[in-house]
Amino acid sequence: MSEKQFLTLIDQHQGIIHKICRLYRESIEDREDLFQEIIFQLWQSFPSFEGKSKITSWMYRIALNTALASFRKKKPTILYKVSLPDYADEAPNELLSMQREQLLVALRKLDDIEKAIIALYFEEMSYEEIAAITGISENYVGVKLNRIKTKIQQSLKN
Repeated sequence: MSEKQFLTLIDQHQGIIHKICRLYRESIEDREDLFQEIIFQLWQSFPSFEGKSKITSWMYRIALNTALASFRKKKPTILYKVSLPDYADEAPNELLSMQREQLLVALRKLDDIEKAIIALYFEEMSYEEIAAITGISENYVGVKLNRIKTKIQQSLKN
């Protein structure tokens, strides 16, 4: 695939990357850095994508692995510049905005694998797809999701 096809793919599915950035990084600057790093890693991995899984599953796998890795000392070359919207500032309904922020705070308290699992669950992926992306069994996905939901509920009560 060409660079143009890659950029089209990123345009179509950049929401995936934005969600991962927002979940794993708090400041706008850190989210922008992570966004660029994910794009770089996707570009690096693009030639080896064989199409055995859905393109979105592949993107999630790369994005989550990149988010979990520590920032590299050397910044990647910027291939694609997108300004991240700050969703907290554009809330037309203040109550809804507060609820989103409370949920985001609760999600940030989860450990890294829990964040990955719940992000994929929010994308309405099947247990089978979540298992394939995270490398855990389908049964364990179900167990982890129940525990994660309980943690989030407890966090929101406090």
